[in-house]
Amino acid sequence: MQNSGILKYLMDDIVFRGRNQSYGAYLLRRLYDKNMSRAIIIGSILFLLMVSMPMIMKAVKGLIPKNDELVLKEVTLTEPPPIDPNKPPPPPPPKVDPPPIKDQIKFVPPKVKKDEEVKEEEPPPPTIEEIKDKEIATETRKGEEGGVDASLVEPAPPPVVEEKKEEEVFKYVEQMPEFPDGQKAMYDYIKSNLKYPAIARENDIQGTVVVQFVVTKDGDITRVSVARGIGGGCDEEAVRVVRSMPNWKPGKHNGKAVPVNFTLPIKFKLEG
Repeated sequence: MQNSGILKYLMDDIVFRGRNQSYGAYLLRRLYDKNMSRAIIIGSILFLLMVSMPMIMKAVKGLIPKNDELVLKEVTLTEPPPIDPNKPPPPPPPKVDPPPIKDQIKFVPPKVKKDEEVKEEEPPPPTIEEIKDKEIATETRKGEEGGVDASLVEPAPPPVVEEKKEEEVFKYVEQMPEFPDGQKAMYDYIKSNLKYPAIARENDIQGTVVVQFVVTKDGDITRVSVARGIGGGCDEEAVRVVRSMPNWKPGKHNGKAVPVNFTLPIKFKLEG
């Protein structure tokens, strides 16, 4: 082969000259440069696309119309007209009388009895003629001509019973409840009426029992309970003394007597 002829052949032709070119390696080597160039071009395009993606997204986002933002608007309703205390209430709805009902005959199913148990005074069952154009019911009742079946008449609704609302009990008011003659008189009353339980004395139980109760608007003491006790019968004794107290001066809120929840500590101490 002359040197000028070698330049006319590719490297693959020179390597596989005189060999089996139908073998797969020859075809792969011939297509290698073409496939490599194609891969480089596609990879470059994908790389440029990924780099420029933020700019593309920004441009596309600017083309999409924006929705109008929601505006919260406060709507102030007009106050209802004042109620005139001198205006009489509206009249009640007119009373509608129920339609008349037809005659009713009491029907008692027959019972099989022995002859000696049958009483002559028992009324016989109604005949076919008697129950004609009448309604069978659990009692005999006189109706009106042209009346309707009692089952078609809606029963009268039960009377509406207003639920009595429990009065609100306050925790703090402008003027708190007070024992008659003041706080000192209250502690003197407790000291003179309190009896140290024998069990607590024998077991050397001492401490403070916290009692809670409600002073009503009339000054009565109700709902007495122990919020914190020490046992040994001291809790029960503290509750007894509180319940035996005379009526207090009720608490007031806005110048009006109201029920108030009151907490009272009672101390139990053994004297040496």
